[in-house]
Amino acid sequence: MLRLLVLHGPNLNLLGTREPSVYGQMSLPDINKSIARRAGELGVAVQSKQSNLEGELVTWIQNALGHFDGLIINPAAYTHTSIAIRDAIAAVALPTVEVHLSNIHQREEFRHHSFIAAVAVGQIAGFGPTGYLLALEALTAHLEASGPPSRSRADGKKNRTASRR
Repeated sequence: MLRLLVLHGPNLNLLGTREPSVYGQMSLPDINKSIARRAGELGVAVQSKQSNLEGELVTWIQNALGHFDGLIINPAAYTHTSIAIRDAIAAVALPTVEVHLSNIHQREEFRHHSFIAAVAVGQIAGFGPTGYLLALEALTAHLEASGPPSRSRADGKKNRTASRR
């Protein structure tokens, strides 16, 4: 069974009340429930986490190696500022899909650049909470097309090399 880690960045714990005209009415717990429901239908295991702290997100990404087959991340504001998150994703080399509730390319100029995009399999933006479900389906299809998952062994060596991007 494929195992995916879903990470939510800063301020996403306020979804449902934070700028609903931009981010919608759905709360983060409701988004996580819809992700878990769809993952069950796909036969995929998911774990979802949220943090407002850049270092905590970096640690979770690093700790994902050997435990998860892929990553779905909404880095929120860290998209545009965090080389640390970008480097952590590159270091673990897990196939990653970047998600944004709003279309970052239609917003303020400073939101147009993503440090994450260059190390991600793809980016989904502008579809609200449905973007997470699209990411789940796309990443699952990508991993299934790559063959059996490649998790690190305890000695740090790969069991098998799978396509990263």
